[in-house]
Amino acid sequence: MTQPRFEVVAIGNAIVDILSQADDAFIDEIGVAKGSMQLMFSPEDADALYAKMGPGREVSGGSAANTVAGIAALGGRTAFIGQVADDQLGQVFAHDIRAAGVHFDTAVREGQPTTARCLIFVTPDGQRTMNTYLGASQFLPAGALDLSIIEDAAILYLEGYLWDPEEPRAAMRAAIEAARKAGRRVAFTLSDVFCIGRHGGDFRQLIADGLIDILFANENELTALAEVEDFEAAVAKLSAQVPTLVVTRGAQGACAIQHGTRAEVSAEPIEQVVDTTGAGDLFAAGFLHGQAIGKDLEASLTLGAICAAEIISHFGARPMVDMKALIASKLG
Repeated sequence: MTQPRFEVVAIGNAIVDILSQADDAFIDEIGVAKGSMQLMFSPEDADALYAKMGPGREVSGGSAANTVAGIAALGGRTAFIGQVADDQLGQVFAHDIRAAGVHFDTAVREGQPTTARCLIFVTPDGQRTMNTYLGASQFLPAGALDLSIIEDAAILYLEGYLWDPEEPRAAMRAAIEAARKAGRRVAFTLSDVFCIGRHGGDFRQLIADGLIDILFANENELTALAEVEDFEAAVAKLSAQVPTLVVTRGAQGACAIQHGTRAEVSAEPIEQVVDTTGAGDLFAAGFLHGQAIGKDLEASLTLGAICAAEIISHFGARPMVDMKALIASKLG
């Protein structure tokens, strides 16, 4: 097999995050569960909520996009496939991800709907409450895939958030087929419990069909997918079905099981949790980078923990320090 051009190519929602600070009373006022992610189904709803926001900052986001931006910051070559519209936010997203060092050449989509945006309210305890209008990102067609990039990446990384709409779901299935034919690994993040509620059957079938090599989940997603309440029972069930299972546990750190071998790491200590947006995305970045460059399980988990700690120490889901220097200072 030829040496791949990219460590990771990701397919996901192309979203611009708009972050604003808010208190618990405001979260109660807008009727959203604190720390959750809810979808908005019309641009009018998004505009109405945006009007209620305090001063905000625009930062390109999207779960899988954050992950490949993180890998690029670690020195890895990455690519991203996602749909934006021909509008200002689409230009913002494309500029930011390219400036982060990620290859991105998905053609823009003309007309409505607009580029996706996520209105994120961050409370003083660092919790983020997300309200997402998916817009153009839901209309990624299989024809937009550059199969040569997928075939030329060591790992194809897919986000569960994008499994909802029909077009990108078909595109991701086509991408999985291309990656498998090329002998590449496929990684999948479950994204959120609500995704499992709607598509758990599909996800379990992908696993049963042997199409997922690396599965990312947090504790709640793990037990929901395994359909058991006990954490260790869920780990045992799913680790027997996928070559590599990675589970993040917040302040309790993370664990991974690969071909029967288990490794665990503690969460990296930080002075203050400012904003948990992107913690899982950047954990995945560190872990995937470690796997792509041949690190063992524990070392890959450690890279993930360091990346996650950096992200939750500031606003936004993209690194704000020299990640290669940070890793060097931590690991020597």
